[in-house]
Amino acid sequence: MTQLHDLTALEQGELIATGKLSPVELTEHYLERIDRLNETVGAYVTVTGDIAREQARQAETDAAQARREERPLSPLFGVPVPVKDLNFVAGVRATLGSVAYAENVPAVDDHVVTRLRAAGTVLLGKTQTPEFGLPCYSENLVAPPARTPWDLERSAGGSSGGAGTAVASGLAPLAHGSDGGGSIRIPASVCGLFGIKPSRGRVASGPTFYDISGLSTSGPLARTVRDAAALLDVLSGSMPGEPYAAPSLAAGETFRGFADRDPGTLRVAVLTQAPVPGVEVHADCLAATESAAELLASLGHSVETLDLPADDTLRNVFGQVWAVMATQTPVAEEDESRLMPLTRHLRALGREVSGPDFAMALYAFRAVGLLVSQLMEAYDVILSPTLAQPPALVGGLRNDADPASEFDAIAAFTPFTPLYNATGQPSVNLPLHWTADGLPIGVMLGGRYGEESTLISLSAQLESARPWAARKPSLW
Repeated sequence: MTQLHDLTALEQGELIATGKLSPVELTEHYLERIDRLNETVGAYVTVTGDIAREQARQAETDAAQARREERPLSPLFGVPVPVKDLNFVAGVRATLGSVAYAENVPAVDDHVVTRLRAAGTVLLGKTQTPEFGLPCYSENLVAPPARTPWDLERSAGGSSGGAGTAVASGLAPLAHGSDGGGSIRIPASVCGLFGIKPSRGRVASGPTFYDISGLSTSGPLARTVRDAAALLDVLSGSMPGEPYAAPSLAAGETFRGFADRDPGTLRVAVLTQAPVPGVEVHADCLAATESAAELLASLGHSVETLDLPADDTLRNVFGQVWAVMATQTPVAEEDESRLMPLTRHLRALGREVSGPDFAMALYAFRAVGLLVSQLMEAYDVILSPTLAQPPALVGGLRNDADPASEFDAIAAFTPFTPLYNATGQPSVNLPLHWTADGLPIGVMLGGRYGEESTLISLSAQLESARPWAARKPSLW
């Protein structure tokens, strides 16, 4: 029998708009599941039940008024959307994954939350993230670790791991995440979801924290391409003072609309060799990529192998910038010792990076972006593994005794994803492959700057050819 959480987010929104589903009923359904399953999967750090119920009641009233006035609503009106715990919701605890911020309650909304409110979505809570979003797993000292529901011994990835397992476990229909080095695409890969890292400047990042490196951006995690595209429509848009702005869609266009368009015949470059020296790509990740390449060819696309020389430059400069950015979260001197070993290690490294070295690292990002943009004059998209390994065990990447080695292990686990953070290009994870043991293995598509529309159209075509949303973990 179909349950409410079996419906896609857009199906839920349509039923709410037509009066066939109550936002209150939908919200209570998810709150009941969260109460029953959250301790198992570690999706939420803070559950905002009172806020969710109040917003759902208001959404029900507003939806009824809109029907009387024959006025259209946002496609996600009344649909629950949790927010990652790195972002601020006024009046709601924001721990940033750290005991140093365990009692932090901001007074303002981040811009993404302002947009979610304007679209009429319902806040179920704040989702799990590692301390300051630094590693690619979602484990901290604040709340239980985020686990992929496909194997509860394994991590849901990071840093949007709570968002990933919330959607994959049926504790939210879709979720807000953020991505500074793969933090949307990594959880999407290990949780069997579709995730979009938008182009730099597509989604406003303020008003409290600005990532001056340009690495990070917010974006959606969802079970379907259309749901993710609809949430990207909600999140997108510049704000005064933003340092970047991606090209706008033509008037009247939406990302959701591109999910219903044929992408045409595209030129696809296939990259299977990790662009980092000494990193071996697991056979399951290679198999997923090769299978996706065959599927693309069968759909009429031109598919060619791409060999890029392995080079330590991007890893080295990314490490410098990542360490500097780790210092940007204010921490009281008496709380520094309470931070996790990796956080303390990166903050110490960041304080040692000179101004000229930081400037040269950012310059290297721009140089890489130029090289990749020139490469993409010959190709429309690049296909690669999302990760170099299958989902890691909970605690499998942590090394509190040797955080330097931990950071190296993280780089080896995620050698493909940071490229698009450095260049600012859009990138998506597609859940097209599962191992013989039932673990999801994602593949990644990267596109030209500002062309999320192409990735969405192509992803929807692939989803139609090899549907994945009906595949669910046992706790579903």
